[in-house]
Amino acid sequence: MGLFGKKEPERVEVLGKELHCQICGGNQFWQREGQLNTSLAEFLNFAWANPRATCVICAYCGYIHWFAPLKVPKE
Repeated sequence: MGLFGKKEPERVEVLGKELHCQICGGNQFWQREGQLNTSLAEFLNFAWANPRATCVICAYCGYIHWFAPLKVPKE
């Protein structure tokens, strides 16, 4: 079993386009969720209330690409 429970890294699409690593140009990624911590929430022990983001980690160089949840406007 590989990183984050997957056997192999995968290709990722963002807005219909294949993602390539900003650092090395790789196109294979491990995916997981991360927490967008704020210092105030940490100080008040409310870190659990912070929003979460999707992280994709390049399988070649390890660079982490963060994607915050987006609210898409209705047409």
